[in-house]
Amino acid sequence: MEFLQVQNYQAYLLAAVFIWLAFLTILQAIVIRHHRTQAKVQTYPNLTQILEKLGKDLNLNQNKVQQISEEIAKIKIANKKNFQKYALVRFNPFEDTGGDQSFVTAILDGQNNGLVISSLHSRGATRVYAKQVESGQATTHKFSREEQEVVEKAAHGIS
Repeated sequence: MEFLQVQNYQAYLLAAVFIWLAFLTILQAIVIRHHRTQAKVQTYPNLTQILEKLGKDLNLNQNKVQQISEEIAKIKIANKKNFQKYALVRFNPFEDTGGDQSFVTAILDGQNNGLVISSLHSRGATRVYAKQVESGQATTHKFSREEQEVVEKAAHGIS
């Protein structure tokens, strides 16, 4: 009786192996068929032509990267002319007024050119002045102490 049971297990094992082999054979046939249909879709029948196309694409991409790098360099140069630095200082210029209601602000570009706006507040009036800045220095009118301070803060990126 034991002999029959061992033969049954061997038969089951053999059947399982054949089923597994059949499954793998079908799977391999599907993969091969898929590969062949994909190969027919490609317009490059051999490896040499595929590599040549990849080389051309690489050269094209390198040219585009070079163009983008040049554009970025131009944008960086142009950006130096945009206002990008600023600072504000509040102060009390007169003894008879309370609080720091007067202020000076500097707005500069990447080359420290721009303007300084001063607002002096007193009991009777508020006056606003503007002065041009070139390379961090006054052009036509001398800076007050507060104006010089705010220009230095802006030029060094200290708000």
